[in-house]
Amino acid sequence: MQTNHTLETLHRLKLSGMAQAFLQQLEQPGAQALSFEERFSMLVDREATSRENRRMIRLLQLARLKHDACVEDINYRQQRGLDRSLMANLITCDWISKHHNLHLTGPTGTGKSWLACALGHQACRHGLTVRYERVGLLLDSLRIARGDGSFGKRLLQLSRIDLLILDDFALKPLTQSERHDLLEVIEDRHGARSTLMTSQLPTSRWQRNAHDVNEPTVADALLDRLLQNAHKIDLKGESMRKNRPALTR
Repeated sequence: MQTNHTLETLHRLKLSGMAQAFLQQLEQPGAQALSFEERFSMLVDREATSRENRRMIRLLQLARLKHDACVEDINYRQQRGLDRSLMANLITCDWISKHHNLHLTGPTGTGKSWLACALGHQACRHGLTVRYERVGLLLDSLRIARGDGSFGKRLLQLSRIDLLILDDFALKPLTQSERHDLLEVIEDRHGARSTLMTSQLPTSRWQRNAHDVNEPTVADALLDRLLQNAHKIDLKGESMRKNRPALTR
């Protein structure tokens, strides 16, 4: 009866990890030979691990990463311009704590989106909030948000994300409203949060897709905030998708 009461109390206090470890100790005869301090330390460690795992799951669900990627699986064998020393620095996530940006550019199929998701996954491991967004779909959602009155709320949500991943930037020229909406997103994050951009175009050509002869200052303001304090990785080489086996002969 006392054991059941203890387990019920632990679950009521939302100490499920500790409750599971307590049950395991009761089922393992060798655990009885340990001191009270040793057994209690094991319970506390299990609860801490359980909470970290649950937080990691919540962060990954919020991130909605496109690829199930992690930094341990990064392919350095294929020659595509990946600098190991720079990657080692990025994997620490120190650049996110310093609110720096990161630009991944290169031809289609060179692994930009996958690499962005791997760094996003690593940020989740460090307890940071992450969000993956396709630029085109994000701009569509912001346009709808302006119409239904939720634009301010949407901007606030995006401004609080530690690492915002914007995939496939500059695929096509931005419209006037898209430039303004994207500037609002980047302005709220500038100097306070980190943004990771992927693009098939090098950063030197972003100006062409963002420029508007009628409003040149908007494009200049947008690119100035994006390019400031930014790490850059320009991937090269052939598409990695060519290495995948064909489904049929």
